[in-house]
Parts: sequence; structure tokens; C-alpha cells
Amino acid sequence: MSKVTAEAINGSFCLLPRHIDFVAPLAAGLLSCVTPAGEEIFLAVDAGTLVKKGAEVFVSTPDAVVGPALGELRRTVEERFESLDDERRTRSALARLEADFVRRFIELQE
Repeated sequence: MSKVTAEAINGSFCLLPRHIDFVAPLAAGLLSCVTPAGEEIFLAVDAGTLVKKGAEVFVSTPDAVVGPALGELRRTVEERFESLDDERRTRSALARLEADFVRRFIELQE
């Protein structure tokens, strides 16, 4: 990569090819990379860790969405959040049902 820009928990930063080796805890946000050909790639990351060692940059994150353009990335992230919200609601409803089942089972034993 020719350039990497990201948001750490203590502020944004930019890495260029001759930057010293570097480790940063990432905040949830955008990470952009410029390839040697000049193409800019955007990633929406859900926190994580960035490590720059030599000429390589590694990112570890629990969730990321890649998009060639910010507008497309925004739509993809919004869609993913909608599906995650639906999933969270479903899990929450299941947890309530399970808790109610356990409570009623205990009441039957008394």
C-alpha cells in the first residue's frame, strides 16, 4: 500500500511506506488504503488492531465491510446493520422465551 489512513482510539493517523513499524488499537470507523496504482479502497471496521511491520500492514477486526466507493460502502454498512439489528432482536426474544421457560419450570417444581 502507498498510504493507509485509519482511526485509532486516540485519534486518526496516516501510514506512508517509510513509516516506522507501528501498532494501533482501531476504533470503529473508516480505514482507507491507496494502492501503488493510485486506487483508493475503503473499509468500514468494527474496532480491532492494526499492525505495520516493514512494508506490510495487517488489520485484525471482528467485522469489516470493504467497498470501492464511500457511497456504496455506506449502503452496504447500513444493510448489514439492519440485518444485525434484526438478528439482535431475534436473539433477545429467544433469551426472554428461554428465561420464561426456566422460570415456569422452577415454579412447577415448587
